[in-house]
Amino acid sequence: MKTKIGLVPRLIIAIILGILIGQFMPLWFCQTIVTASSIFSTFLKFVIPLMILAYVTMGIADLSQGAGKLLLITVALAYGSTLIAGTASYLISSSLFPSFMSADALQKIQETADNSVAAYFGISLPPLLDTLSAVVLAFILGLCLSSMRGKEIGSSLYNGFKDFSGIIDKVLHNAIIPLLPLYICGTFIDMTRSGKTYTILGILWKVFLVVIVMHLAYITLQFLLAGSISKKNPIQLLRNQIPGYTTALGTQSSAATIPVNLECAKKDGICEQIRNFVVPLCANIHMCGSMITITACATAVCLMNQLPISLATVVPFIMTLGVAMVASPGAPGGSIMTALPFLYMIFGVEAGDPNGPICAIMVALYITQDSFGTACNISGDNAIGVIVNEIYERFFLKGKAAA
Repeated sequence: MKTKIGLVPRLIIAIILGILIGQFMPLWFCQTIVTASSIFSTFLKFVIPLMILAYVTMGIADLSQGAGKLLLITVALAYGSTLIAGTASYLISSSLFPSFMSADALQKIQETADNSVAAYFGISLPPLLDTLSAVVLAFILGLCLSSMRGKEIGSSLYNGFKDFSGIIDKVLHNAIIPLLPLYICGTFIDMTRSGKTYTILGILWKVFLVVIVMHLAYITLQFLLAGSISKKNPIQLLRNQIPGYTTALGTQSSAATIPVNLECAKKDGICEQIRNFVVPLCANIHMCGSMITITACATAVCLMNQLPISLATVVPFIMTLGVAMVASPGAPGGSIMTALPFLYMIFGVEAGDPNGPICAIMVALYITQDSFGTACNISGDNAIGVIVNEIYERFFLKGKAAA
């Protein structure tokens, strides 16, 4: 009898194999797998904007009642969550970090930056449009199709996007999801071979631990709130999120985790229309985990370099970055690269030079924790999905039935 291994066990196996291969196998073998992983990553980046365009457009178009209002509610929840996460991260970090920071810790992490495993070759496959363009185009098409179909225009374009969404579904289930373990394995081979996996645990494990605990606590709080609003068991909601969380740990990309997160949303009882626009949309605008990590890392860097930092400087930075990071989730480390031009708001003009040593240290520290921030991002996406789904069913569907 053929036994099918579930996605979560396959992802865990991929992580373990990546660490073992990176530790014990010769460089040529590591480079071979990293090359295959890199090619898949290029293909994934090509598909992600198409996935956003298909799912978000159809998700909004299928909302015959209150599409614009639900879109605004989702954006407000995502932005508000990001602001709360960053503010809480600063308050906790500034209270705990001074007791165990050392001046030379980040220097050792920075030394691992040039040790990455290089692929033998790469393939140039530029996406047809970037993620932000895909989101905006999907907004326009979805809202117009929702309000105009059957009234001012026919159903041809709607049916075309429905078929297009089916094609993307086929690609995801037959190519993307089966090859995700390969992608994750290559990521961990690179991290282990370069020394990043062990360096962060050996030097800044206390900072690392505080950040992870903040991520997990924030995820739990989000699902407790979502469960109380929707009258669903928050423990079951958290269990449903495990495949998405594990996938994000390996891919380090919110956008790359969308296919798995959609399945988690389905288990949460989120209807198809809501999950098809909330999950891809929030993957691009809900950055609570990344904000927790960036704020904590910025606090750590300021403490280690005797730079002044306060809530008055952190809050404007968080509010600005909450908008700027919208275009960042397509690749690992995208959030911190987006944040670089704005770090002067915390570090000052001189120390906040994007090409300077302080910002380089900031990037090195963030990258070592990026996967956990991504996992927090996508987990929170489904908590928002549960809340929006409840609003949709309680106020829009019932209102339509009453009418």
